[in-house]
Amino acid sequence: MRNAAGRELPSYIEGYGQVTPFKGERENPILKPKTSVKESVVLPGDSKVLNSIDEALDRLNLKDGITISFHHHLRNGDYVLNMVMDKIAERGIKDITIAASSIFPVHKPLLGHMENGVVTKIIASYISGPVAEAISNGKLENPVIMQTHGGRGRSIESGDVKIDIAFVAAPTADTYGNINGVEGNAACGALGYAVADCQYGDKVVAITNNLVPYPACPIEISQIYVDYVVKVDSIGDPKGIVSGTTQITKDPIGLKIAKMASKVMEVSGLVKEGMSFQTGAGGISLAVAKELENIMKRDNIKGSFASGGITGYIVDMVEQGLFKGLLDVQCFDLKAVQSYKTNKNHQGMSASIYGNPHNKGAVVNNLDIVILGATEIDRDFNVNVSTGSDGVIMGGSGGHSDTAAGAKLTVIVSNLIKARLPVIKEKVTTATTPGESIDVLVTERGIAVNPRRQDLIEKLKEAKLPVMTIDELKDIAEKLTGKPKEIETDEKIVAVVEYRDGTVIDVIKKVK
Repeated sequence: MRNAAGRELPSYIEGYGQVTPFKGERENPILKPKTSVKESVVLPGDSKVLNSIDEALDRLNLKDGITISFHHHLRNGDYVLNMVMDKIAERGIKDITIAASSIFPVHKPLLGHMENGVVTKIIASYISGPVAEAISNGKLENPVIMQTHGGRGRSIESGDVKIDIAFVAAPTADTYGNINGVEGNAACGALGYAVADCQYGDKVVAITNNLVPYPACPIEISQIYVDYVVKVDSIGDPKGIVSGTTQITKDPIGLKIAKMASKVMEVSGLVKEGMSFQTGAGGISLAVAKELENIMKRDNIKGSFASGGITGYIVDMVEQGLFKGLLDVQCFDLKAVQSYKTNKNHQGMSASIYGNPHNKGAVVNNLDIVILGATEIDRDFNVNVSTGSDGVIMGGSGGHSDTAAGAKLTVIVSNLIKARLPVIKEKVTTATTPGESIDVLVTERGIAVNPRRQDLIEKLKEAKLPVMTIDELKDIAEKLTGKPKEIETDEKIVAVVEYRDGTVIDVIKKVK
């Protein structure tokens, strides 16, 4: 069996996550209750409010082997996951699966729970920091499952991932369980990654440091999904939302790459009235957004929408009238949080609406252009954003594969050489996004276009842009750095990388 990048997978992976054609009458998940009428318990408003996490755990069906979920909108400022896990560990519960939308360095206390058998499996779209390093070194009993953001929504809605208890960090909640992310001192903006957890989790516990009288306004997640509300002193530090790079690069090489990427967009013919756009929060990607802003102002172009995780730079473009609206699954900085609170054209969306390939209208399918980064890219345009060149987990797809598959033009922007290593490899260390979804690689030394896009190659050459084959760019890099040695790995699989539809695109092995 081979993955989407053409790599042979172990025989025991065969059949994992394969999609079975549906036969028969499909149940409507909106109309279907979580429990039968006899099993359901309808609580009056204030009866949902509990005094502590311990009291909530007393009322929940805690047992070995359960799956619990968390969302990551507070990013590296989140306190809730650690608080809950410490309380559960005190009760001697073992063999827990954590279905977190992402794991950050702040979640380092999970290492102790992994070592003592409290946590034996993790499902996430992104993992960085000490937990990622420990998993790469084989410290987790079972392989982590790495999903895309849209794939996570799909898996929860389809029942592939069944959540027993969802713990929701709620910047604001009222006494009946209505939640929003725009009020309170831990306001983080859109709560798109928590929506599926609340709608499909068997039990849902909102944990808030801002408990307000009923009703909380605005309401982003409804009381109909929430079983209990717990008031705590703090759910996290909103400054931790701005983790990683969320500033336009000042590096001349990065700015050169951004300028060339903007010319690629122009020549493609997609920068026009009604266009849609998404970019990441990396320094070069944000510089591309700035270049696009200049082009749109110059040519008096007004786009339809920008989407994804939203930064203040994209907010600025909307406030200048360059886009009609924003579709937001998470806010990357505090300016985006404020915009989400006050601008009616700044709309929230769930991860499923954003990128689920099995619903009837994922937003990514309406994208014209997406700008993405890469840890590595290979001769077949497969992209790695899951591991470093040393094989250690340092991220994950997030929305990478979702947007790459949906957009009309997918552009990878990257320095040709990173940390004295070429970004282009014979085969990527880990395949995250398949090459069939990638259209263009833009580096400071030249532009490589996927041979599938002959139309684009002709347009770029006519525009006198420095078009090369990806092999030519690879040779240039290796003349400067030498050919890197292949990393050595153990046979133990520490992670299974799922594509957005649930099929396996690659596996990650323990580093030596």
